[in-house]
Amino acid sequence: MTLRTDALAGRLDQRLIVSELLKDNPLGDPHERPLWVYTPPGYDPDGTRRYPVVYVLQAYCGTVTDWANQTPYTRPFPETADQVFARDQAPPTIVVYVDAWSAYGGSQYVDSPGTGRYHSYLCDEVVRFVDHHYRTLAEPAHRAVSGKSAGGFGAMITPMLRPDLFGALATHAGDGLYEYGYLPVFAQAVRFLRAYDGDIFSWWAGFQRRPPWSRPEDMLLGNVLGVSACFSAAEDGTPMLPFKPHSGELIPETWQRWLDRDPVRMAAGHAAELRGMRGIWIDSGRDDDFLLDLAAEAFHDAVLEAGADPGTVRFELFDGTHARIDYRYPMALAWLAERIAP
Repeated sequence: MTLRTDALAGRLDQRLIVSELLKDNPLGDPHERPLWVYTPPGYDPDGTRRYPVVYVLQAYCGTVTDWANQTPYTRPFPETADQVFARDQAPPTIVVYVDAWSAYGGSQYVDSPGTGRYHSYLCDEVVRFVDHHYRTLAEPAHRAVSGKSAGGFGAMITPMLRPDLFGALATHAGDGLYEYGYLPVFAQAVRFLRAYDGDIFSWWAGFQRRPPWSRPEDMLLGNVLGVSACFSAAEDGTPMLPFKPHSGELIPETWQRWLDRDPVRMAAGHAAELRGMRGIWIDSGRDDDFLLDLAAEAFHDAVLEAGADPGTVRFELFDGTHARIDYRYPMALAWLAERIAP
């Protein structure tokens, strides 16, 4: 089943943004990207009222059009988001669904010679496009970012790096505390790579020639290659694995580049930015498949240790895993909308 935009109380504009920053990106990915912009009930294109904005980031291997998908007994997030405002559960807010797909499956919303300038694309092009075409409250106090998994990672780091743009965030099982989230993945990757003589690019070449996800190693090796392209690419764009592919032994200087991107570790160096946030929502299923419940706990601790006002922080571990937690998205959206309302 798919999204029925005609049934929304608000309006969902399916726009196209032409990015100058993504032109000639290392993977040859499109620089023209879909951008979905939701305006709440009562938004008058000819009116004068201005609105706060929440930017929504997809998980790894997610595209903006995935928001239209509906699984049995569920409703797509644009529909449940619409209900938040149709039922007056939160102040009217514009919601923007961002596409940051890459040929490797994602971009982690960072600038990298291995994938492209996706952090700058989000901050300097998408935000500017929305502010230009819609009546927004174009101040960080009225702008938030939200996401799950890799999107939750993007939601954590973006306000720390660009407090001039974003003043609140929500992260659902966001990537962090990498020694627990990634080290087990690296060990399994080494075992899978034995079939490819330790050459992940040999796996990648085969993956591109056959039906996707047709082998058990595909998802895990795709994640390792893709995140390496985001976090530890060489200057020429070649992804550099943070471990020796035959033994799994970490390569300290490369692994450090990953740790430098860990939101838990970043928090102490961005204490002032976190103290300035109007709202920080952190949650995860307590049985998350990738141990991101531990990352949520650690990021919550780091945020408080940085001096964030506990009254601005919402933290919860709930019964669940990494899957089927989309019911949490409208809850966080309503909370953010309250926090960034004028």
